[in-house]
Amino acid sequence: MVIFGVNIYMAMNHKDFVRQTAITVGVALVTTMLTGAGFLTWAKHNPSSFVQLITPSTRPNENATSTAFLYPSESILVDTVKKANPAVVAITISKNVPVYERYLERMPSPFEDFFGDDFFGGFTIPQLRQKGTELREVGGGSGFLVSADGYIVTNRHVVSDESAEYTVFTNDGKKHEAKVIARDPALDLAVIKISGSGFHHLSFGDSDKLEIGQTVIAIGNALAEFRNTVSVGVVSGLSRSITASDRRGGFEALDQLIQTDAGINPGNSGGPLINLSGEVVGVNVAVADGAENIGFALSANSVKSIVESVKTTGKIVRPYLGVRYIEINEEIKEKNKLSVDYGVLVQRGVEVSDLAVIPGSPADKAGIVENDIILEIDGIKLTSDQSLAAIIRTKKVGDTVRLKINHKGQEKIVAVKLEEMK
Repeated sequence: MVIFGVNIYMAMNHKDFVRQTAITVGVALVTTMLTGAGFLTWAKHNPSSFVQLITPSTRPNENATSTAFLYPSESILVDTVKKANPAVVAITISKNVPVYERYLERMPSPFEDFFGDDFFGGFTIPQLRQKGTELREVGGGSGFLVSADGYIVTNRHVVSDESAEYTVFTNDGKKHEAKVIARDPALDLAVIKISGSGFHHLSFGDSDKLEIGQTVIAIGNALAEFRNTVSVGVVSGLSRSITASDRRGGFEALDQLIQTDAGINPGNSGGPLINLSGEVVGVNVAVADGAENIGFALSANSVKSIVESVKTTGKIVRPYLGVRYIEINEEIKEKNKLSVDYGVLVQRGVEVSDLAVIPGSPADKAGIVENDIILEIDGIKLTSDQSLAAIIRTKKVGDTVRLKINHKGQEKIVAVKLEEMK
């Protein structure tokens, strides 16, 4: 109504506006009294209908703190956000940056040698000079608590600067100094920690059970300014692969991503993508430039084993197989006259030192050699949607996996015990 009234005011002069407003208010008052009287008479004789009209749910919300009435679907969203919000944090990045001051520098006149400086006096030009450094906020991101004792998950690119200082603001407005515990070299993920106990925290859900069209909620420090901003959308796609830029010239290949149309903006990085049960199904990581409502999140199943290893060992403990490879598709199949158009071909890298099978690795111990084709792992067919690296990330050090391998035209099953990546 305010916006509507302003628009009317802007479209007419003052006298016309006053006259029009008086007429409008008078008509509205009469209409309201007549309608209200009729409605009360109707409600008196239809009490049950009256309750149904103002309360979409047959059971009132006993925990409601306002007079607003919510539909059941809205109540679920509101309750989920209320439960998750206390665990979502804002992260600010601060650095010592140069401080400059302006001063005027006198430049001598070219005629001073002939007439003296009192005659022309020279002239001055403005200059800048550094006057020490100052700790300033230079950026921000999001994160979420995953333990009562202060472990927080965020993106690696949020806390990538080792010379910066990081501060966490919890949802209650309290400020905490943060320490970076681990940065994942293979995934855009980091774990930081704040001191304290009894923090509200979130749990991970099973991202493999996500369905396209399922409702999800993104929460984060949008634009590094609007803390705990909530946006709602659906799962738009699964198992996406992208090459992401950090706007500083760095690029990173990410796979097994969840695509969503929930609003993800700069500053949301590292915040949780949650389902309606309040479980974390993804970690918000990227947004498509030049597009509308195309955001991406790291899948929870790619993240949770890494987080658990940091919480228990203080570092990222990652299992590895020990092979270099290229993914096989129809083009690779035709070009190399292979018998299959899926799986991965064990192949050396560009450099001479980039061997196809790392000596002493689990793959080496299992007898895997260059030009072998790994077709399946634990019965899962390797495709662009189910990559070898992504599946290995879901495993733990010490797990034994079963690989189906094509070795010189013969298929065989090989058991490999995964070891810790050094």
